[in-house]
Amino acid sequence: MAHMLVSYPSTTVKCGGFSRGVPPWERRQSRAVGVVQCCSCSSTEEVGVFGKVENESQRSREIKEIDKNNNKENDKNKLDCLVSEFGWEVRRLVVEDDEMRRVAFLQAQAFHIPVFFFNDLFFDFFQAEVLSGLLYKLKNSPPDRYACLVAEPATNSSRESQGKLVGVVDVTVQRDAPVLQHLQGAQEYLYISGLAVSKSFRRRKIASVLLKACDMLAILWGYEYLVLRAYEEDLGAQKLYSKAGYRVVSGDPPWLSSWIGRKRRVLYIKQSNM
Repeated sequence: MAHMLVSYPSTTVKCGGFSRGVPPWERRQSRAVGVVQCCSCSSTEEVGVFGKVENESQRSREIKEIDKNNNKENDKNKLDCLVSEFGWEVRRLVVEDDEMRRVAFLQAQAFHIPVFFFNDLFFDFFQAEVLSGLLYKLKNSPPDRYACLVAEPATNSSRESQGKLVGVVDVTVQRDAPVLQHLQGAQEYLYISGLAVSKSFRRRKIASVLLKACDMLAILWGYEYLVLRAYEEDLGAQKLYSKAGYRVVSGDPPWLSSWIGRKRRVLYIKQSNM
């Protein structure tokens, strides 16, 4: 995995119109006022009782529809920008061909294991596989069970860095029994995977901002625990996760590395600030 050796200072999350120190879900939201125009009539005849009831019912339905649309827009805005810190913003992936391909490239670049012969060809195959997996998850996962979060330069950053995706992480709702035994009273949790940062932008606190966005998503979705895994020998990842508030609770059995030759992984958990 690609990580940065970075500090994790205690800072206040602010993003867009979010008030400093106030979570986005506690912001005061303005209600839209629906104005319904009634048909005018040049006749002096009074409108009957049924006509009045019908107009009131229509007005009520239109106002409810406005409120419903506004609530949907407010929910969308909550995920437009989860965190903005250190000059980086994290939001949810936009489902479009170009952006998904950039995400697949970032993750393939971070997790591809180079080979001696035909490395470029194998990298292309691996990138295509990553893109295929991303498309499958986006198509088949409910919007509150999976999210691909991307980091990019903040809106007030330099022009040459605008529009670049510099980091990515996957967040998925899971319920594996071996993990749940470490999570008191939980039935599900958020599993973090695929954390990758562009080679040109490493060691600039992007991974820390991505992890903080995962914390925010856990609060918005209402999950108490966040879970991830890292290789035991990856000291950079261990330092990153420890500073982000994660703690080790278990690891793969030793025989996996001695008999199969696979790198040993350790399990990290964190309790969210719900």
